[in-house]
Amino acid sequence: MRADFVRIACVAAMVFAVACAGDEEATGTVDGDNVLLAEWSGPHGGVPAFDRMDLAALKPALEEGMAMQLEEIDAIAGNPEPPTFENTIVAMERAGQPLGRVFTYYSIWSGNLSTPEFREIQREMSPILSEFRTKITQNEALFQRIKAVYDNEMDSLRPDQQRLTLLTYEQFARNGATLEGDAKARYAEINKRLAELHTQYANNMLADEEGYVLYLEENQLSGLSDSFVQAAAAAASEREEPGKYAITNTRSSMDPFLTFSDERELREKVWRTYYSRGDNGDENDNNALISEILALRHERVQLLGYDNYAQWRLENRMAKTPERALELMEAVWPAAIARVKEEVADMQKIADAEGAGITIEPWDYRYYAEKVRQARYDLDSDEVSQYLQLEKLRDAMFYVAGRLFKFEFKPVAEGSVPVFHEDVEVWEVTDKDSGEHIGLWYLDPYARPGKRSGAWATTYRSHETFDGKKTVLGSNNSNFIKGAPGEPVLISWDDARTFFHEFGHALHALSSNVAYPTLNGGVRDYTEFQSQLLERWLLTDEVIDNYLVHHETGEPIPDELVAKIKNAATFNQGFATTEYLASALVDMRYHTIDPAGLDPDAFERETLEVLNMPDEIVMRHRSPHFGHIFSGEGYSAGYYGYMWADVLTSDAAEAFAEAPGGFYDEELADKLVDNLFAVRNAVDPADAYRAFRGRDAGIDALMRDRGFPVPQ
Repeated sequence: MRADFVRIACVAAMVFAVACAGDEEATGTVDGDNVLLAEWSGPHGGVPAFDRMDLAALKPALEEGMAMQLEEIDAIAGNPEPPTFENTIVAMERAGQPLGRVFTYYSIWSGNLSTPEFREIQREMSPILSEFRTKITQNEALFQRIKAVYDNEMDSLRPDQQRLTLLTYEQFARNGATLEGDAKARYAEINKRLAELHTQYANNMLADEEGYVLYLEENQLSGLSDSFVQAAAAAASEREEPGKYAITNTRSSMDPFLTFSDERELREKVWRTYYSRGDNGDENDNNALISEILALRHERVQLLGYDNYAQWRLENRMAKTPERALELMEAVWPAAIARVKEEVADMQKIADAEGAGITIEPWDYRYYAEKVRQARYDLDSDEVSQYLQLEKLRDAMFYVAGRLFKFEFKPVAEGSVPVFHEDVEVWEVTDKDSGEHIGLWYLDPYARPGKRSGAWATTYRSHETFDGKKTVLGSNNSNFIKGAPGEPVLISWDDARTFFHEFGHALHALSSNVAYPTLNGGVRDYTEFQSQLLERWLLTDEVIDNYLVHHETGEPIPDELVAKIKNAATFNQGFATTEYLASALVDMRYHTIDPAGLDPDAFERETLEVLNMPDEIVMRHRSPHFGHIFSGEGYSAGYYGYMWADVLTSDAAEAFAEAPGGFYDEELADKLVDNLFAVRNAVDPADAYRAFRGRDAGIDALMRDRGFPVPQ
């Protein structure tokens, strides 16, 4: 999953890609000034001084940055000149840059280096930041100026300027700017409380991820690969448990353990611990928070005249309505659960043949699915991982970026660009043909205490030209288990796909050619498309032949193993599709009802029963740890977007498969970059896709991809 941070600096869209930082001394000040607010210095157009981060400077920087931005907003709103695109919309694009810089540090502490001390600042400042944003969106004089530009000047603007004005107007109109009196005050109160709840929910999740670690002894390692065992030993040593093996409460540790461990009781323990995050009836339990979050969201959109939260959320997305999103999901759901029934039957046969004396349970699914994979396709996931070295896969991504985007990646000189942790590496990105500097790419690949789980991409600075050219600072962040010193990091096929996926987000940012910061934003059910599409290049011959080599012998992956991988491409799609869709459907159901008196545990259980959810599978993200939708609002009523984007992905992949040059066809690659990557959100996504494909996408390619029957 990609969870981009967003820039408070770009007021027009309220929350935009965070791009910030300063040049910080140990005291957080230089010559008496808080340098978290200062303009960046150094090479490549200025870079964040991550090596001198000081948490003591954060709260003062936030407070000063908010005050500075409110002064800028008041000046725009109170401008005696008639409102124009330049003195209103463009002026807002320029506002808040110091605060934006602060938020790069904030995002690092939040996602990569969280501590109890930071979480206390986050808890204290979240409602204050919400009040700050509300002061802007409820500034009546400011909104009237925006509305005047929207009503009177649109026809005279360039298309991208029209898009910017539209997005700015909608962002204010859809977030309380049109309210008056008590309704306006209540809207602000709700936003403030939601900010507190989202922060508390996220911190509860992180506490459960950090607080639960299973330590194994040597006699409990049966079935686990040498590379996984070495990584688990290193993780235990980091936690001052030498001689033991740590299974952490993150997906990157849980998933391979459930796939390969022969110890069924331990598999159940790891499974229950992972899927009970935020649901343990203790101080970190999230159920009460969910009820309050849903009630407040519902009340807030009713103030705006909407029937439910999903109706408000989807209005300006590709799906447009919750009904259209549900129509897509419900078209795929029956085929998915039917496939699960077949998969479970195949697994049960193997368990019975082994004399296991069990009925397949959720903690058995991955384990016996792997046995079915080996039996049916003679495909051993551990064997595949011997050819999936993290560094080689990174080089493969650089190769793909060179062929499609004409980007070249070169490591920066050691010490020339500050980093926030010794594991972080940085590359300069240039145009292969002209040598033009495009930006920097940071990679933070490994799991550690204080780092949130999963994988994500973010930008510290986005491309813009309206006020002088600024180049991109992009980052990918993962949670791979770091190997022992000198040992290669070997990952699973699914993790390799995720690595490519998140790099797709980075390429989307690096390829931007937009003029205004706001246009680097995105439409949620579209922004996953570019990253999902990039996954397809992992299985191209050029990547397979040159980058998938054995970590010991250096021999390329055998043709017969590649054939097995391709033959098994639709294997286990029942599991993969069902666990995802269950989460997406529950998300949409949560946000299309009146949630008064809702019990999240009962609602989740009853909704899944109505859907005929197979007993052997659980939601990918159960409600108490569904951070996509409850630790913020980026994916709320929007988790379906991954499947919406996958419809586009499958259709676009077929275009490449049919092209004369295949997945490296130069003409089609140029159309891809020009129409689907470089324009970011300067063009309506539906129009952008039609410009690439010549038509809209349909569901048929998606069903073929997953090996499901194509609807007649």
